[in-house]
Amino acid sequence: MTVLNWAIRLTLFSFLVVFAFQNTDPVSLNFLSGQVWQAPLVIILLVFFAGGAILGLLSVLGVIYRQRREISRLKQSADKPSPVVLPELPPNL
Repeated sequence: MTVLNWAIRLTLFSFLVVFAFQNTDPVSLNFLSGQVWQAPLVIILLVFFAGGAILGLLSVLGVIYRQRREISRLKQSADKPSPVVLPELPPNL
């Protein structure tokens, strides 16, 4: 299974390297403030992909933090011994 995993990774990496070398033409980005940014297409795609990944991670960060806090609280409550409750015995007649 690891050989297949590495084969898929190598194929994907090779595809991305070829894609990067074929998309080195300069492109212009026009911002709202009138600024123009010129860079190779592959660099612009990489910047926007990284920005999207960072925003995605930040959007999930609150949920992960809340779940970890709840898991630690549940582990602490599971470690505490529960009090033993003895059933009431009926009175002797």
